[in-house]
Amino acid sequence: CGAPGAVGGSVPCSRRWLFTPLEHAIVSRRYRNPHRLCLVSTTQHSLISLFAQQSRRHLEKITSVGPRPVGSKENEVLTVGYLLEQIENIRLEAAAGPHQLTVDVQHPTGSFSIDFLGGFTSFYDRVTNVAVRLEPKGGTQHLMLANCHFDTVANSPGASDDAVSCAVMLEVLHSLANQSTPFHYGVIFLFNGAEENILQASHGFITQHPWAKQVRAFINLEAAGVGGKEVVFQTGPENPWLVQAYVHAAKHPFASVVGQEVFQSGIIPSDTDFRIYRDFGNIPGIDLAFIENGFIYHTKYDTADRILTDSIQRAGDNILAVLKYLIMSEKLADSSEYRHGNMVFFDLLGVVVVAYPARVGTILNYMVAAATFIYLAKKASMPGNGGRRYVRDLACATGVAVLSWFVTLLSVLIIALLVTLLGRSMFWYSHFYTSICLYGAAATGKMILIHTLAKNLYYGVSVLGDLYFDVSLLLWCCSLVWLTQQGLCSAYVPMLMVAFPLVTRLLLAKEFKHRGASVKYTVLYLLGLSLPYVHLMFLIWVVFEIFTPILGRSGTEIPPEVVMATLVTLATVFLSSFFLHFIYLVRSTKWILAGLGSVFIVMFLLMSCGLFFPYSGNPHSPRPKRVFLQQTTRTFHNLQGQVESQDSGLWINGFDYTGIQHITPSIPEINDSIRTRCREDRPFCGYPWFLPVKFLSKKNWYLPAPEVSPSSPVEFTLLSKEETSWGTIKMTFSAKGPSHMSLYLMPHRGASLSTWSLGNGTPQFDLSGEYFVFYSHGIDAPTWTFWFEIQVQTNNHSGMISVAIASHYFFGPDQRTAQLEEILHRLPTWVFPSFWVSTYDMYRY
Repeated sequence: CGAPGAVGGSVPCSRRWLFTPLEHAIVSRRYRNPHRLCLVSTTQHSLISLFAQQSRRHLEKITSVGPRPVGSKENEVLTVGYLLEQIENIRLEAAAGPHQLTVDVQHPTGSFSIDFLGGFTSFYDRVTNVAVRLEPKGGTQHLMLANCHFDTVANSPGASDDAVSCAVMLEVLHSLANQSTPFHYGVIFLFNGAEENILQASHGFITQHPWAKQVRAFINLEAAGVGGKEVVFQTGPENPWLVQAYVHAAKHPFASVVGQEVFQSGIIPSDTDFRIYRDFGNIPGIDLAFIENGFIYHTKYDTADRILTDSIQRAGDNILAVLKYLIMSEKLADSSEYRHGNMVFFDLLGVVVVAYPARVGTILNYMVAAATFIYLAKKASMPGNGGRRYVRDLACATGVAVLSWFVTLLSVLIIALLVTLLGRSMFWYSHFYTSICLYGAAATGKMILIHTLAKNLYYGVSVLGDLYFDVSLLLWCCSLVWLTQQGLCSAYVPMLMVAFPLVTRLLLAKEFKHRGASVKYTVLYLLGLSLPYVHLMFLIWVVFEIFTPILGRSGTEIPPEVVMATLVTLATVFLSSFFLHFIYLVRSTKWILAGLGSVFIVMFLLMSCGLFFPYSGNPHSPRPKRVFLQQTTRTFHNLQGQVESQDSGLWINGFDYTGIQHITPSIPEINDSIRTRCREDRPFCGYPWFLPVKFLSKKNWYLPAPEVSPSSPVEFTLLSKEETSWGTIKMTFSAKGPSHMSLYLMPHRGASLSTWSLGNGTPQFDLSGEYFVFYSHGIDAPTWTFWFEIQVQTNNHSGMISVAIASHYFFGPDQRTAQLEEILHRLPTWVFPSFWVSTYDMYRY
């Protein structure tokens, strides 16, 4: 009472607050007696958000310096300095407690190969890690790892990716450090400074830091969107005890094994530090990420003010609770007994997480499948001709259902093709409901039409209603068996879609026999299907929440209308499965078909007229078009080392299917007449690709522009060329330049790379005869020296290898030119340009 922070300073105590451990730890650093704290003119909600308020202060401070690409002062000095300052304050404050806190700033150098984006090799030099070890004062040999990254891509402040996670981790560290009860084990809080450079800093820590050998499990905090709920979308490998720990401890669980299996399938063009800890550290972990509003992920709109305080509080509650549970668990020290097996896990609307071992799931799935087949077999074994007629009708109805799916999908894809030919691709990008109105209405109407035609060919509609329920049950059951045989934990979805309808059918057996769909039957039927359908709709929402923004950055080669039309059609098929038999129970479907047809025609006309523009520059709800702009100078050398050609220009990559069609009206000189063609005789087509993604974006444009002259041009030198005793030619090079460079190697016909000084020594990833090396460095890095050996089988008049190096200037004065600035000012407000200066130098040997 009378706490310094209370209004008035010495108000008599009128009520007491009960604090959770999280709130107690936060309040204790502000007030001497948190258990008797009085707050005047405040609410309990403001108490609960103290954690979020402090985290937001960290978030705003980190993002206030702007973009933080690796090698920049903002990343290597300002952000690191702020983190160290806050960590030192925490260390001093917790010095009298039962825990000790050790800080280590690591600057690792290393190299590794990864099969991401088709495969490439990465080399990093003196990138930055800030590692904080919190443990009992007596020490420990077993540690948890919590990981975030504070670096960003160029031109984005990176509030959600991943400054908010680092802000939350600072407050979780503070809370744990001030706990009065000593932990059994310790935690390493790793603030890594080079994740956007394709996971380099995490590799440097887990393969080189002395603490890494004591890490038993990890939690990785990431983002694929801006705010919202953080979802567990990867766990393991194996080690089901980690999922059980999350389920037991998380205050606001949100997890899906479906997301894990979709992400690990490679469909989503993204990766996280989870892969590094799993593959190079051989340790299990949990991967969490914010997924909402991915439209502004990696853009200038990813600012602190867009992240809700509730999202920060929720993440803090979960991470603190899970970490605290794990460092008090004996399983962390010796998890060998609990190591094997996977977990089926999913949450019900974020309220509770259901989790059980995959082997239990397999048994449960087969039990449900067996019950379904017994139910169908009982009908098929009816006396007389009844059983035989039922099997024949079931097979015929199944064929009609499957045929309706394919005809519906084909019809909707034809509509998607028409939309693409009309030049209206991505009309739904800023107006998602329009995709449902167009493709959803077409899909639903087509399915109803097919089944209405089938219905009119038969008599006994009530029998058909019962029959088509069995068809849906059979098809879901077949998918259940197939997914289970594939070993996929996502088989729980068809299990729910079989078990609940089957039980509902058995309970409503009398109602099924009545002709027509009564109100009582409809209500009871919907109640029986409510749980699996609500969960299925939730999963469908998550799919659209993730994939809709991804289609805005998936390159120029993937037609988004085909993807969106397919997703909407599949959603329609899944959701309509157990409602098909209503078509055979109702008297007429003409009004439904007329309504759906009207919605489709109106939406198609509005779309054709261009009423729905794909992008939006509205600052409150931006849907930007992503464009990469590089002003580059390219120099090509011949076998004699002489310059054979040189040019300069603005190289433009439009990272969605619409290319530049919407930009040309604003900037007429950017049009298809300057579209580039890939030169197959030059490494990576002769352009300065920052990442090996040319297969995603084959449409590029090159507008002539003045030569660039960065203040620190790349210095690339052949140091030596010698023939080895085992018949190869060894070439050694040195390169010195900006913090980001790309090396391209293209052996000519009759030659091949046999070994090099990068990765594990073996050139593993060959992209159509080319090798890509991603290079970055922090501050004060030495000259990069590397070598490779070439095995020459036959002589080639054009030489044995082409070597090219590209330099990328992501920050500082060298990032901008007058020509870039002029183009940037002319771009529409709905365009987000990621821009920088680059050079490309090619040599033949």
